[in-house]
Amino acid sequence: MADPKNPDTPATAKEGGARRGHRARRRLLPPPTWWPLPACALLGLVAGATYGLVKAPEYAATSYVVAVPDEDTEPATALGFAQAYGRIATSASTLAYAQPRAGIPAERLRTQVRAETSPDSPMIAVTGTAGTAAEAADVANAVADALSLNSNQAAKSTGVQLLLFNQAVPPTEPASASAGLSGAVGFCAGGLVGGLVLLVRPGGRRRPEDGRAEDAAAPQEVGAPAPVNGVTSLPAPAHGEAATAAAAAVVKEAAKEKKEKESVR
Repeated sequence: MADPKNPDTPATAKEGGARRGHRARRRLLPPPTWWPLPACALLGLVAGATYGLVKAPEYAATSYVVAVPDEDTEPATALGFAQAYGRIATSASTLAYAQPRAGIPAERLRTQVRAETSPDSPMIAVTGTAGTAAEAADVANAVADALSLNSNQAAKSTGVQLLLFNQAVPPTEPASASAGLSGAVGFCAGGLVGGLVLLVRPGGRRRPEDGRAEDAAAPQEVGAPAPVNGVTSLPAPAHGEAATAAAAAVVKEAAKEKKEKESVR
């Protein structure tokens, strides 16, 4: 019997060991099956926020050029020439005119400028990108001016000239995504990846082989017939045991008659 005054009795030690074993089993429980979803979402959040903080901000400024027809040219012609000039806005000849004003090499200038046109308006949007707001505006204005000068040389033959409609100004905010937006995008992407992992991960369904293995490993009742190929066969009639019992009864009766005859003699 355990002594309540002595905490080191065998019963108390046994109870303490049981508690420690229970706590150890609780600590060693496997994680829930849905753990990839929050893990991937958290990883995406950290990766997106880190990218937004590490990546240098990028600024964008846009300058607009409009195609104007002369008195003898139809407006539809100006719209067609605006589409054509928008395609050559980033050509080597145009960038060669813009390079001295932009102050950067033509190869780098090609990666920092893009031109966009509209099918409904004879307007060309020239957008420059750079690491600073002032450089982005300089790139856009340099390419827009070069496009106007290059196209106006053929204005007499085409009947359309390009005019600078609006100059680019240095933007006040970067065009690149902030750290918060990058983190939100990373969080959503990570959650999507985690959901896909849950869908394609093996072991979500019980395979037929596992079910058969569990049925085979289940304990059988004493005297019950074992299943063969999943079908339990009925017990066969015991013909041999009945014959043996009958023969023993005949032998016993013969021995009894022989004993009676000897007693009469």
